[in-house]
Amino acid sequence: MTDAQLRQDIVEEFDFDPTFSGEHIGVSVDKNVVSLTGHVESYAQKVAAIAAARRVKGVHAITENIEVRYPFQSQTADDQIGRRALDILKWDVLVPSDAVDVLVQDGWVTLSGTVTWHYERTAAEDDVRKLSGVRGVTNKITVKPRIEASDLKSKIDAALKRHAEIEANAIRVTVKNRNEVLIEGKVDNWDERRAVENAVWSAAGVASVDDRLTIS
Repeated sequence: MTDAQLRQDIVEEFDFDPTFSGEHIGVSVDKNVVSLTGHVESYAQKVAAIAAARRVKGVHAITENIEVRYPFQSQTADDQIGRRALDILKWDVLVPSDAVDVLVQDGWVTLSGTVTWHYERTAAEDDVRKLSGVRGVTNKITVKPRIEASDLKSKIDAALKRHAEIEANAIRVTVKNRNEVLIEGKVDNWDERRAVENAVWSAAGVASVDDRLTIS
């Protein structure tokens, strides 16, 4: 596939996706590496645009410099964003009570704290990035599992082989310091890469994942 065709496919995917407007997003492609520029009206739209680009077959990597520009009348004070963030985290049953701290500066939200599972960490970020006025999110929440899993590598290998979306033979798993996981190898697309990450994180006892997978 040529770079020009890949760019056209991404533009068409942007037009097809109703969750954001790609009108002000610039797309360029160089050897299957996609660069996104321009601006959108919310952080949720920015995340949706990046996800849409990842869905397109042939995209190997993405660099983005998309700016979030809220309409003037929609700008929200940092203290309001902070209160809303704390409220939505409190209401989400997937996020442990009082486990996440919130700092807001110029619309940019920084999350910190400690949770037991990766899905709790991602749930907190998913909650906050949808709030009006948020310009970006930095997720510094750490995962400290309460369970020490024995033979973690074999459990991860078995989980990858069970997964229908994953070609497990092309993936190498290394476990360091009993709970730090390194994954290497090649996958066919972003969806498979995400499926591998999710499968690894789902193993009890995983504290961190170093994803070095490449898209072929």
